[in-house]
Amino acid sequence: MTSDNYHELAAFRLALRRFTSLTDSNARQAGLTPQQHQALLSIKGAHPGREEISIGELADHLLLKNHSAVELTDRLVKAGLVARAPSPHDRRRVLLRLTAQGEALLDRLSAASLIELRVSSEIMRAFVALAGASSDDEKASS
Repeated sequence: MTSDNYHELAAFRLALRRFTSLTDSNARQAGLTPQQHQALLSIKGAHPGREEISIGELADHLLLKNHSAVELTDRLVKAGLVARAPSPHDRRRVLLRLTAQGEALLDRLSAASLIELRVSSEIMRAFVALAGASSDDEKASS
């Protein structure tokens, strides 16, 4: 590892933290916890072409225990942001879908996140390119 490698890693982590900090702050301003915001995003975007996910899938996507995903879901349902229903294929499975209110809130938060992501992604791409170049340089000198 070189000094430049450490600088690249530190700068990349800073860009990630800035993005996360901004999205967490936006979620709080909208009356959500960051985890609730992440849950809404997971329900909507975890599986392209699907508008719903199971509680187990939500737990996996958020790296939570199943009971924690159930508690999180309970709070989102109570807030009117998520609806749950039994799966038509397996009645033991509960599926989650955003309500119109949840969709509107997520749309608003996601628009702001995408603006920040575009800014952060330029920084991240530059560091990934540098890391790749550094790796190539190290291989060449070996």
